[in-house]
Amino acid sequence: MSERTHTYWDTRHREHDDLASGGHIGLDRAGNEIFYALRLGTLLPLIGDLADESAPLFVLDAGCGKGHFARALARCGHRVDAFDASEEAVAHARAEGGGPRYAVAALDEWRSPWPYDVVLCIDVLFHVLDDRDWAAGLRNLASLVRITGRLILTDEDTRTRRPRGDYILHRPTAEYADELQRLGLRHTLFTPYGFRENEVGFHVFTRTR
Repeated sequence: MSERTHTYWDTRHREHDDLASGGHIGLDRAGNEIFYALRLGTLLPLIGDLADESAPLFVLDAGCGKGHFARALARCGHRVDAFDASEEAVAHARAEGGGPRYAVAALDEWRSPWPYDVVLCIDVLFHVLDDRDWAAGLRNLASLVRITGRLILTDEDTRTRRPRGDYILHRPTAEYADELQRLGLRHTLFTPYGFRENEVGFHVFTRTR
């Protein structure tokens, strides 16, 4: 991550509340409450309801921000690791507690002694503008998914690149699929958020080998 981008996110997490900082800064508090609730409601069926105290699902929330989704998944009985490149965001998440284990790391830096049942990367990768950084982060996340496990990431379902503003670049679904297929993950589903004009949704990639 460039120093400019790192500074942008630390400042955003410092200056905005727990929802707007990782949600939609153009929405008011109520709008962001709806936005988070809709995304969580769409995400949970994609993860499944296999949580069990004796055998919880191991979930990684990559680019967790202030930990909203990580805490929600921990409440659902999953064992959650979570990390973010922003020290401001991780400090807030740790103060909130709620079960997840938090760390400061970039997408291409996280290492784990075990593979995960589910790796999440929600509204992060389309903020990575540099193609090399994007590919390095994506490859690292893919390496953390167990056989038959899922990598769930978010972007638009588009055929062309779509830059939006200074910190957003939506990449074609084919770019994700091409990068991940060679690593043993197959694109199995796209589910849009269905929130107002937002065209982003959840892409599900399943490890087949």
